[in-house]
Amino acid sequence: MEATGGRGATGSLPHRMGTRRPFPAHILVFIAPAVAIYTVFMVFPLFDSLRLSLYAPQGGGSVFTGLGNYVRLLTDPLYAPRFWGAVRHNLVFFAVHMLVQNPIGLVLAVALSSRRLRGRTVYRTLLFMPTVLSFVIVGFIWQLILSPLWGVGEAMMRMAGLGGYFRPWLGMEGPALVALSLISVWQFVGVPMLLFHAALLAIPDEFIEAARVDGASGWMTFWRIVFPLILPTVGVVAILTYVGNFNAFDLIYTVQGALAGPNFSTDILGTLFYRTFFGFQLQLGNPTMGATISGAMFALIMAGVLLYVFVWQRRVQVYEL
Repeated sequence: MEATGGRGATGSLPHRMGTRRPFPAHILVFIAPAVAIYTVFMVFPLFDSLRLSLYAPQGGGSVFTGLGNYVRLLTDPLYAPRFWGAVRHNLVFFAVHMLVQNPIGLVLAVALSSRRLRGRTVYRTLLFMPTVLSFVIVGFIWQLILSPLWGVGEAMMRMAGLGGYFRPWLGMEGPALVALSLISVWQFVGVPMLLFHAALLAIPDEFIEAARVDGASGWMTFWRIVFPLILPTVGVVAILTYVGNFNAFDLIYTVQGALAGPNFSTDILGTLFYRTFFGFQLQLGNPTMGATISGAMFALIMAGVLLYVFVWQRRVQVYEL
């Protein structure tokens, strides 16, 4: 009887292994609406914009030109200076966020992770609040603060003994872009702060306590133990900053207008795309060249994402805690 039972069990094993569970079709019911909305409002406009960039208007219609619009964008004296200037301004915009916003977000996250700090929830909420504000509100508020006529910025700097350093930064070609970048930093510093904070909370306390027992200082503990463990999050924050800054438009448009003044000194790819595609004042819109600019933006963003995926993500080890 034991042998028979053994053969029965053994004979039924391949049958059990060969059976497949039916596909859970009910999952499609939940996924389909999100996929449909994303396809209609994101995927289709993206591919249609790329398709439009391959055509040029001719005689009331359009003719296929291939990459001719991209060559024109990079070489034509009407478009090339504005395009390369916008790319340069986007890089400056991104650099300010990488060098100012993300380090400040990391410092704030470390401070909020301290067990000794009271009211951490209140501070975290207050620091994140500007992120949920509208670009229009943020731009209007900072225009009032930095206005040389009725702004409170000069009075506040005078109270701190720095009144002689006040300048109408938003009206000066050099400092305007940096000033707008810092305004954006003020608004969005809460995003990297929360991401870093979540990564720090995931580190077991035993690691920190073991380092203290071994006599490591707080600075050494952070750089030798904590920072290597949050390197994957550092990469995520960096690529989110890159994508977000090369998609920027709202703040520049709200504060400086579509011309991104003064004298196009704050012009980025988003404002250049807006003026080219829709037109502005006496300038007629050119949808095909506007789509070409959006295609160039997509290529730059994709290059940064691929660099992150194939260079950074493969080199950084994710530690399972």
